[in-house]
Amino acid sequence: MRAIPSVTHPGGPRGRRVIASALTLAAVAGLAACGTAGPSATTSAKGLTLWALNDQPILTRSVDAYNKDHPEAKITLRVFANDDYKQKLRVAFGAGQAPDLFFNWGGGALDDYVKAGKAAPLSASEVQTDRFLPSVMDTATFADKVYGVPVNGLAPVVLYYNKRVLADAGLQPPGTYADLLTAVAKLKAKGVTPLSLAANSKWPTLQYLQYLLDRIGGSGVFKKIAAGDASAWRDPAVTEANQDLQGLAKAGAFGNSASSVAYDQGSSTALLYTGKAAMELMGTWEYANIAKAAPDFLKSGDLGYTAFPSLPDGSGDPRGITGNPSNFLSLNAATKNRTAALTYLNDYVMNDDQIAAYLKSGSVPPVKDLDSRLAKVSSASDKRWLTFVYDLVRDAPGFQLSWDQALPSEQSDALLTATDKSFLREISPSAFGVTLSKATP
Repeated sequence: MRAIPSVTHPGGPRGRRVIASALTLAAVAGLAACGTAGPSATTSAKGLTLWALNDQPILTRSVDAYNKDHPEAKITLRVFANDDYKQKLRVAFGAGQAPDLFFNWGGGALDDYVKAGKAAPLSASEVQTDRFLPSVMDTATFADKVYGVPVNGLAPVVLYYNKRVLADAGLQPPGTYADLLTAVAKLKAKGVTPLSLAANSKWPTLQYLQYLLDRIGGSGVFKKIAAGDASAWRDPAVTEANQDLQGLAKAGAFGNSASSVAYDQGSSTALLYTGKAAMELMGTWEYANIAKAAPDFLKSGDLGYTAFPSLPDGSGDPRGITGNPSNFLSLNAATKNRTAALTYLNDYVMNDDQIAAYLKSGSVPPVKDLDSRLAKVSSASDKRWLTFVYDLVRDAPGFQLSWDQALPSEQSDALLTATDKSFLREISPSAFGVTLSKATP
């Protein structure tokens, strides 16, 4: 990824994965009952209105390009910090003042708007959905209808490792979970933290549970959970995933101070590139953070990355990935500017210029047939990274959206709290699922 602006992690778990491309370094459930009092921005304004998060330079340039070509009816772009954005968007929809196009994370948060009749479906012919990777589009697809167009790069969660630290311990990057456990024991014996973890932030710990459940029980277990099946939290695979998480913690995989480390402080990242930790499970945005904080480490070639280890005895496909497929632009169902909005989504979002801009910045756009473009990337290290991310997503049978984004907003706090308690072994592995099944409406 790039370097300026830095990767943003606003608003906690739901906002942290908004990608600020960087290699070159530089509650909605009540919407339907909110009423529609007040003037509607979608019917009174000339031209399109679009709301998004700040620090989206490539999106902003696409708006500028559209406005240059449509001076008589420009897009009015408003950007917000993450903390403000979600609440203001919800209030705007309730008051009938929402924008024509709105930025979102897909998953449960978008589905809330879909169920409330606030987001409009988009047909394949209208937005050419076949140009995007299928695993990414799943995140914005509900009841076989598409409700969003990807608007930035791919962000799967991957296992980073310090090549020098592993080599000094006589280890290779773990391909299986058994390999990971072996590595944990050897690294701990050498006084090295095996896995850097910012457990104080809670969501980094959740990433382990996501992959463990996917590898153990397959993607179907969480699909049931995301569909609102509270009983699926009690699936034996959920319990086993928590057993493994607690087993890692008990084995010392995360060192002795993980619970005091917060992600936004950069401490967990620093443990990896300073060699105090051997590995770190984190989204692709971490590459940008490393490139900015420790460019010499990146240039040395000591940074490695791989997929989360497989569990040969599990039911899950080892090619399955979790993380943030992309962010999306969705269409307000009440818009009277649908034709103009579709023009923008078709001709100015993920067009050739945008694809080139994302690749130049070190972020992989979620489109098909990138091989020829990747082959032309001049930097060998950048090419390896971009190709790794692209191949990982292209070949994945599924791209599971991070749980705290896939589930409805009101369930996220309970999920993160239970995850932290499981990590700290304050609740039993089975109690994790029981607790969350009770928290599911």
